[in-house]
Amino acid sequence: MAKLLCNQEVLSKAQSELEQVIGKGKLVEESEIVRLPYLQAVIKETCRLHPTFPMLLPRKAGANIEIGGCIIPKDAQVLISVCAIGRDPLTWENPNLFKPERFLGLENQIDVTGRYFELIPFGGGRRVCPGLPLAIRMLQLMLGSLLNNFEWKLEDGVVPDTMNMEEKFGLTLQKAQPLRAVPKKS
Repeated sequence: MAKLLCNQEVLSKAQSELEQVIGKGKLVEESEIVRLPYLQAVIKETCRLHPTFPMLLPRKAGANIEIGGCIIPKDAQVLISVCAIGRDPLTWENPNLFKPERFLGLENQIDVTGRYFELIPFGGGRRVCPGLPLAIRMLQLMLGSLLNNFEWKLEDGVVPDTMNMEEKFGLTLQKAQPLRAVPKKS
């Protein structure tokens, strides 16, 4: 919500898609999610920039291996920074820009299920988060329903340009200053 409230154009596009596909003021049904590519792109872009867990669970190297000119010895513990991957300028054009459009189109069908190492907010392989299917489903249904049923405004005279988007680093990432948004029935 914070990213959408800071980017009114993206918010408008998402609400417009919801209105055209579902109809204004209706709850989003699970079967309708496949018809909402922009909403899906907004969630992927948010996961890329602000993953819930900044570091994946530690891994152990099964053998000596060379990656990027560095030797990782057998049995070394490896930590993977999801934040660094999501903001890598070699992978993402304008990596700090919130741009859901990067996930639209047939040429860019990247998803968050762990198959594409460019976007692994839930991990991948054997250690992928077991809650991934439920989390993605709930994110799509909840965000879609909130955007389709309410008009959102920032509280206390905060404007998108001055909104504090700093994060508190810890086991999970959180906004340093909580978001205060006011819903108005649309």
